[in-house]
Amino acid sequence: MDSEALAQYLETTNSQFKPWLLVQLRLRKLQEIQDQISAEEYGIRLADIHQDLMNLGEWWVGQEEDVFGESER
Repeated sequence: MDSEALAQYLETTNSQFKPWLLVQLRLRKLQEIQDQISAEEYGIRLADIHQDLMNLGEWWVGQEEDVFGESER
């Protein structure tokens, strides 16, 4: 799925405010332009995306049930 289709999916499913999906969208867009930017620029942008992903670790705390629904026990 290319970034345009992914963005359309996010809008259709009202998921554009889910940060973990926005990280996926940013990563997909970066992959699509990888051959158009320098290796250094690619690394900088990838590191930025990675940092945002790591910051989600704290975002998840206490939201698991809201995000994923009730857990089966």
